[in-house]
Amino acid sequence: MIRRGVIADLPAIMRIRTAVTENHLSVGQMAEMGITPESIAAEMTAGDLACWVAEDGGAIAGFSMADRRDGSVFALFMDSAHEGKGHGSALLAACEDWLKREGHAEARLTTGHGTRALGFYRRRGWRETGEAAEHFPEDAVLVKDLRG
Repeated sequence: MIRRGVIADLPAIMRIRTAVTENHLSVGQMAEMGITPESIAAEMTAGDLACWVAEDGGAIAGFSMADRRDGSVFALFMDSAHEGKGHGSALLAACEDWLKREGHAEARLTTGHGTRALGFYRRRGWRETGEAAEHFPEDAVLVKDLRG
């Protein structure tokens, strides 16, 4: 089940985010970038950042976040025990639909080259731009037309 994420979900979201092996960031690395539970909660409260969670067996199995200010998919991560069940596709679709409703004709995201995530996004109509990512210049920048 996909539902809108709430601030009370942030501990589970942070657990999933710091447990991944691809595109891994520690709590400290995220804090250096200004990404903390407090900053995320403030952006969610302001309506700038929207969050969705996938629940499976009563637990949060993954999450996604989209930023209305720049039209980006800010995050999409799954607990490894829940991969391959379609939750990631549903979470990505939630971001895309929300960004489109917020008036964006195109969505953006970044992910590592050579990762399973890159293939995941490509299979869902995302394409690489060839640009360098802001925080991680070695990462791929992808876009998707939301008008279709």
